[in-house]
Amino acid sequence: MQKVKINKYTVYGINNVTSLVQSKKYDIDKIYIIKDSSAYLNKNLKSKLKNKNIVYCDNKTFLNKFSFKHTQGIAAIFQISYLDFIINSNNKNLCYVIIDQMHDPQNLGQIIRTCECAGVDGIILPKHGSVHITDTVIQVSQGAFFHLDFFIVSNLNNTISYLKDNDFWIVGIENSIDSEKWHDIDYKGKVGIVFGSEGSGIRRLVKKSCDFLATIPMSGKINSLNISAAVSAILFERNRQLLK
Repeated sequence: MQKVKINKYTVYGINNVTSLVQSKKYDIDKIYIIKDSSAYLNKNLKSKLKNKNIVYCDNKTFLNKFSFKHTQGIAAIFQISYLDFIINSNNKNLCYVIIDQMHDPQNLGQIIRTCECAGVDGIILPKHGSVHITDTVIQVSQGAFFHLDFFIVSNLNNTISYLKDNDFWIVGIENSIDSEKWHDIDYKGKVGIVFGSEGSGIRRLVKKSCDFLATIPMSGKINSLNISAAVSAILFERNRQLLK
């Protein structure tokens, strides 16, 4: 399995740094803590940071290095290594969220948080034409990022074909009169769910690769639903079906 080394990232705040340390999936370079800050005085956090490379500094030094707000006096620098996409689970209810043409890091961060809460197994992002993981994405996810698997793929259609070859159904979420209502789709079993951007939706060839298209009908005057809200509706409908 090939690893692709990605640039270093920064996360701040007690909860986010705690999630980073507990995940044990990432190489942490350094953790910076302001002396006498909330993080410095947090005994629970201190016990989790044993054997980590910690730099204690004053407030001025910290602010010169990090311009974030509400850091609680702690920031961590770490590295991410993405893996090639390979299905290595025997779970009969696997679910991957596939993102096509999303450009807003705030939306991606919120989607990551929803995916973690909904028990999704991983998120697939295209290498080109989409937002990738950034400091903003990680921060907005509120620690959820560290509990999910992420895959950046060169060709989304090839990845969808690979999923189909492994007994996955592919559902595209599309605002179209030719789509089925979102709650009439069976999301149980092995499923890949494709979401496109609010503006242009799912690309034509990716849409053609889907086995089903689902839509969430609008009742208001604005015929558009924020993509993170659409992800929530679909994923928790899947959870409802699994629980039922």
